[in-house]
Amino acid sequence: MLKLFQRYHNLKLKLYAFTPADILWKKKRIIGLSLKKGVWKQSSFPFPHVVYNRCYNNQLTTIQRLEEKIGGNKCFNHINQFDKWDLYTQLKQSSLKNYIPVTFMYHEANIPELLNKYKIVYIKPPTGSKGASVYRVERMDNGEVHIFLHSLAPRFICRKNEIIQEKLNEILGQKKYMVQQGIRMTQLENQNFDIRVLVQKGILGEWIVSVKTCRVAYEHYYNTSMCETVYAAEEILSRFFSPEKWIRILQSLDEISVNAAIEAESKIGSLGELSVDFVLDEHRKLWIIELNGKPEKNMYHDLKSYKLNSLIYSRPLEYAYYLSQC
Repeated sequence: MLKLFQRYHNLKLKLYAFTPADILWKKKRIIGLSLKKGVWKQSSFPFPHVVYNRCYNNQLTTIQRLEEKIGGNKCFNHINQFDKWDLYTQLKQSSLKNYIPVTFMYHEANIPELLNKYKIVYIKPPTGSKGASVYRVERMDNGEVHIFLHSLAPRFICRKNEIIQEKLNEILGQKKYMVQQGIRMTQLENQNFDIRVLVQKGILGEWIVSVKTCRVAYEHYYNTSMCETVYAAEEILSRFFSPEKWIRILQSLDEISVNAAIEAESKIGSLGELSVDFVLDEHRKLWIIELNGKPEKNMYHDLKSYKLNSLIYSRPLEYAYYLSQC
């Protein structure tokens, strides 16, 4: 990953990678890995001016200790394992509330009542990623309730006289889960897709949309994290809307995503990038499904665009440069 960041920037920055275990606190040095003339080298470095956190976590201890040494607000993305419930409550109280599906903590939810109202609900862990342990629960026309995991082949079927809440308690165990109103997605040739907007801070320290893509799930799957293909968003949206309409939707995606990033940062603290995942429902309305604090960058390689990859990898370094000058 460091090799890619090194390739796509032209700023006068010295980059090195390290883990929390590499920090020599008493000596005020860090054993880091750097790339020089194509050769990887491990060396002892002074504490950096800025830290871009790439460790997926929700703990502040190391970052706080580093900021005591290098100065406040010099570490960004210090928490990138987002708590989806915290963000839901934040966004639900914001100007974006109309884009947020109704959500409950599982222990407070009446599943049969929600299925009667929405027919479909999704059950997900508050700190999950890549669609792991995201269940789809659907009441079918014959009265049965089907429980799915990743694909649309049911893992469990509850007959009319079975108690769905008891079955779910058995499946989910004691872990925390959220329940989200199910959105019936617009489909692309019978395949589900979402819209992922990558928002990053740049050289001026302001949020900017870097790229908008559509992840198309495999056929008979609802989990778009297991995507078959990735397209530029305009390529997919132009199949459903007139040019005037899809351009307006792209503009809306930019505006909503930047506002979502601002709201997330006000809740979590210093951030430099995140992604916002949307779906279009059957009436072509946009819904925010979730925010991700450590967006996967490998997916953009499928677009085979040097210019795009340059943006994705250079902007965090531009923001790091901006912080170093503050």
